[in-house]
Amino acid sequence: MVSVSINDGKSLVSGDENGSSFEGSSLASLVPKNKVDLNEHLIKNPTATFFLRAASDALKEAGVFKGDLLVVDRSSEPTSGDIVIAELDGELSVRLYKKKEHKILLSTDYSHIEFLHTDNSNEIPIWGIVTTVIRSL
Repeated sequence: MVSVSINDGKSLVSGDENGSSFEGSSLASLVPKNKVDLNEHLIKNPTATFFLRAASDALKEAGVFKGDLLVVDRSSEPTSGDIVIAELDGELSVRLYKKKEHKILLSTDYSHIEFLHTDNSNEIPIWGIVTTVIRSL
């Protein structure tokens, strides 16, 4: 990916994927010729992917803010440190997943819920792992 910054009317580009420099190139020459398919970049497993909107700022320390669009993958098991979608009290909630010894912690910036780890993963209400956060500026 090429990063562009405008400074004193000049375009400065850090380089392309091969390390080539584009310093002094016009912005028009940097516009991709082909359309970019975001599905290709953001969705690894289309049949196991869904989207949700964050309803609160409960995980803003982890970078999830109210109104963010979350890309969620149901195809893999969470590991400690993942942001997950969990079913709590009949509602889907965004939580930080942490595994400590034989316990699973589902936390927000303000609180956490503790589950004893069991061999039956169905007892822990995880709907998927947040793989991407999309935020409008």
